[in-house]
Amino acid sequence: MQDTWFRFIRNIEEEEQDLSKSKLWSFIYEASSTAAAAVFVIFILFTFVFRAVGVVGNSMLPTLSNGDWLLVMPSSTVSRGDVIVSTEPNKLDKSIVKRVIAIEGDVVNIDFYLNQVSVNGQVLDEKYISEPIAAKGDVEFPLTVPAGKVFVLGDNRNDSTDSRWEAVGCVDVDYILGTAEFKILPKPQKIN
Repeated sequence: MQDTWFRFIRNIEEEEQDLSKSKLWSFIYEASSTAAAAVFVIFILFTFVFRAVGVVGNSMLPTLSNGDWLLVMPSSTVSRGDVIVSTEPNKLDKSIVKRVIAIEGDVVNIDFYLNQVSVNGQVLDEKYISEPIAAKGDVEFPLTVPAGKVFVLGDNRNDSTDSRWEAVGCVDVDYILGTAEFKILPKPQKIN
């Protein structure tokens, strides 16, 4: 009788161990499935919905600072005033973050004596700049923005290599990664 009792107890212990192993494998399977699904969702979001892009340099002060991280939304169209990220190859060998000032067909003129930017004869009210524009660049004005391109300037006008310089020139819209909608680091906030 005692032998039967020991076998009974041992069977219960073996069943508990099997059940414990089964629960462990079930937990591992569920955790790995959840992790794989999360990685897939993040991949889809970062590929088709938005991207995180870091700002390098101070050309967008006071709006953006060196080291800020932006949430960039893909966009099929850009408008005047949008902050964009362009991956177009340029003589600087880097992507740029700039503000769209004019779109294709617009006439841009910069009066460096009055420190004013005008588009199609209208002087821009630029509350977002750090100081009035004084740095000339090597592009002649007035300039008509070519088809499929945009004219961009940094908000820190006197410390920005932008469309005033042939090294950047007018940016091809096909190379625009998207518009910067939010600054996510160091302090989250909407951009204009």
